[in-house]
Amino acid sequence: MNILAELRARFTAALATLTDDPGPFAAMVRPAQDAKFGDFQANCAMPLAKQLGKPPRDVAQEIVAALKVADLCAPAEVAGPGFINLRLRDDWLQSTVNRTVGDGQLGVEPLAQPRRYVVDFSSPNVAKPMHVGHLRSTVIGDALVRILRALGHSVVSDNHIGDWGTQFGMIIYGYKHFLDAAAYKRAPVAELARLYRLVNTLSEYHEARNALPELEATLATRQKAVVDCESQADLDPKQKKKQLKKLRSDFTAAEDNLTSARKKIADVEGDPQLKTAADAHPNIARGARDETAKLHAGDEENLRLWNEFVPQCLAALEKIYQRLEIRFDLALGESHYQPQLATVVENLKSDGLATESDGALCVFVEGNKAPLIVRKTDGAFTYGTTDLATIAYRETELKADAILYVVDARQSEHFDLLFATARKWGYGDTEFKHVSFGTVMGEDGRPFKTRAGDSVGLESLLDEAVAAARRVVDENDDAKRDQHDQPAPELDEQARQAVAEVVGIGGIKYADLRHNRESDYIFSWDKMLAKNGDTATYMQYAYARICGIFRKGDVDRESLRDRTDAIRLTKPAERALALQLCRFPDALAAVAEDYRPNMLTQYLFETANVLSTFYEQCPVLKAEDEATRTSRLLLVDLTGRIIEHGLSLLGFPFPKQM
Repeated sequence: MNILAELRARFTAALATLTDDPGPFAAMVRPAQDAKFGDFQANCAMPLAKQLGKPPRDVAQEIVAALKVADLCAPAEVAGPGFINLRLRDDWLQSTVNRTVGDGQLGVEPLAQPRRYVVDFSSPNVAKPMHVGHLRSTVIGDALVRILRALGHSVVSDNHIGDWGTQFGMIIYGYKHFLDAAAYKRAPVAELARLYRLVNTLSEYHEARNALPELEATLATRQKAVVDCESQADLDPKQKKKQLKKLRSDFTAAEDNLTSARKKIADVEGDPQLKTAADAHPNIARGARDETAKLHAGDEENLRLWNEFVPQCLAALEKIYQRLEIRFDLALGESHYQPQLATVVENLKSDGLATESDGALCVFVEGNKAPLIVRKTDGAFTYGTTDLATIAYRETELKADAILYVVDARQSEHFDLLFATARKWGYGDTEFKHVSFGTVMGEDGRPFKTRAGDSVGLESLLDEAVAAARRVVDENDDAKRDQHDQPAPELDEQARQAVAEVVGIGGIKYADLRHNRESDYIFSWDKMLAKNGDTATYMQYAYARICGIFRKGDVDRESLRDRTDAIRLTKPAERALALQLCRFPDALAAVAEDYRPNMLTQYLFETANVLSTFYEQCPVLKAEDEATRTSRLLLVDLTGRIIEHGLSLLGFPFPKQM
């Protein structure tokens, strides 16, 4: 049972006697922050009292009088200015936790109205190696797929791969002009990535050279604006401070743009080979665009190359996904929708939604300055066109009720325009959600980069995580001692490496998922692999300790679970652990409420902490009698099952021994 949802439903019924809109007030029922206030607390009387013009305590008393929770809770208490405190009945809690022991779903009940979700996540460009920027989309999206399925929804995971865009024009141009045939034969994907980087570097060099005079002029203008403002004595001090802040921010942005351009120029001109290539290809950006246009027009040679490149790139991506233990139901790239784009544009025109503006075909959305461009002035289609074709496919073929796009926050404007256009186009009944997320930062507070300033490759990040975890595993296993205080390591070489792989990759995933997805976070190796605090390692050790108890006691966990009425809650720590375990369905529902996996990591961390307190206060294997021992073993086993299932829903395995 979702206890929180049930209590909110009961409050909704009680509040309906006082307000026409009880929902927002019922949502104020939450788990109590301090056990001395009970198990749950409702703070809705105070804001409702303002609407009703009554004293908050009186309103709270009216709510309690109408509230029907006697089957779940002890009588509700009104405290302070109008807080309503609730404590679950001990017999109800004991009965519920015993039922959960025999429930394969661990208390998660079937949905009355399951939905059909399509979750769009990861979505790399196949022409480029995956980097740390893909990490958040990939692990957040995978966790949401798993959790929504666990709740009973029908979910299609879709990797909308970039396999048709301008990056292929850049690779084809590079292949035709800069190919190292031996390197391509030896490691084709690495060579294609090198060609992409080379063409991109040369294109950016020429762009920076052309933009340099304007960038220098902009910097000088903004510097003068700062100096002029500083010298104005007649400005109001507050206004002057505000104006200077804006001007200095503009100056810093211009300075950063100029510094970036100069670096791009210096990097090429400081390398004789790059400079020679740049001089020989002054129009390389246009050449790459031409190759893209030829590909899209069906040029035989470019299509042949595309068909040669794509399978190799997809195989390289699949290695990463296998290592992360991520699977997709669909991997329909941009190329899948290419034949439909002209029809999409014609439909938008015939529906009166798309109009011409400066030679381009656009959909204008009220409240947005920029339109959604669906066909450029040169006749090329855009990402927006492809995204509309994708929505049509997901509605028509996949029967989606909701489509989630797990994409970084910088794309917010695009999705606002896309969703508004889709609704105008007739898809108003579908939930569209941009599940946005922040940036992975280095410990210097800047986006996580290599020492050379490049984006960190995802494969190398995983390798480094496993290597760091292996050092921790070796240190911990080598430190183990026997009863005679002699070294007694438990893991052989193969086992150590297997644990390191699980701990390292699990640590990477958990470190990402534990943060509010909309926040930037600082990536720290030490914090990621710490045995204490909210980390994967702490959770993995908690689970390994549970498994260790059953090994030490030689207890068969499967046969133990036949005792579905044996848990007895006689100590506060036992009750606290049982309550926490019964909140597992609440935690999953909290994730689905706004698609935030950190609600589950928070729950699991709290569960591990409650378990630790339980260990301190309630001996398990050495319990005072057999009935108490069995009861506590069942509580520990159920905790292990919930941690195991919860971590699996976050997308990573864990060792039973560490």
